[in-house]
Amino acid sequence: MVVDAKEVEMINTLVFETLGNPEKEREFKLKSLKRWGFDLIFGKVNGEETYFTVEVDEKKAGDKFSKDGNDYEVIEVLQELPKNTELYAHIEMEMGKAYIVCQLRDEDGKNTEVLRVPAATLLLAFLKKNKLANIIKAIKNVGISLELSMQNGVGGKPLSYEELPNVARRFIRSARKVEKETGFGRLAFAYYGETKDGEPRYWFSWLLPTIALFELDIAKKIDQTLGILKTTE
Repeated sequence: MVVDAKEVEMINTLVFETLGNPEKEREFKLKSLKRWGFDLIFGKVNGEETYFTVEVDEKKAGDKFSKDGNDYEVIEVLQELPKNTELYAHIEMEMGKAYIVCQLRDEDGKNTEVLRVPAATLLLAFLKKNKLANIIKAIKNVGISLELSMQNGVGGKPLSYEELPNVARRFIRSARKVEKETGFGRLAFAYYGETKDGEPRYWFSWLLPTIALFELDIAKKIDQTLGILKTTE
C-alpha cells in the first residue's frame, strides 16, 4: 500500500488531550488585577455608589472625570477587596472577538462588572510586562481557548514517541503537567529529528484555556515549557 506524505504526517503526529471544556471563569486576587495594570475603585458613576477600575496610579481619592458619556468620582483606591466579595474573571466572545470580563461577586451571588477589555490586548501587555517572550512568540489567536504554535526547520516523517530524544519528552511531560493544572488542553506535536548542525526540527499546536494565562504562576510555567525545546541534550 502506498502511503502519501500527508498520511504519514497525520498518522505520526502525536496528540495529547486533556478532555473537558476550556475553563471560562477563574477566581483571582486583587494583586492580579494590579498586575494587569488596574486599580479597583470605590466611587460613584453618574452619582451612584459602585465599584470600577482605572489604570494603575492614574487616579486618586477625590478625582472626578468623565468617560464614554459617564461621570466618575473616586472615593477610595482600594488596597483589598471589599468585605464579603470575591473577584472573578471570565472570557466572553462577541462577533469572533474575545473579551476578559472582571466582576466583583458578593455573598448573595450578585455580580458587579468592573472591567471589560479585549482579552488579546490585555494578555499581550501582561506577557510583555512579565517578559514571557516564549509565549509572545508562540501565541497565534485568542478565544475562550488560545492557540500556541511554533515550527522550527523543515518537516518530514515525525518520530514515534519511543524514538523521541529526552528534550522532546521533557516538553511533552511539562505540557501535560500544565494541562493538569488548567483542566483543559490539546497538544499536537511532530518531532522530525535534528539537522546536521544539531538544531531540532519540530512543529506543535497547543490549545489552553485563555483565562488561565492571566494567572502569573501558570503563565510562567507555560513559558518555561515552551523554552524546553530551545535546550540541547
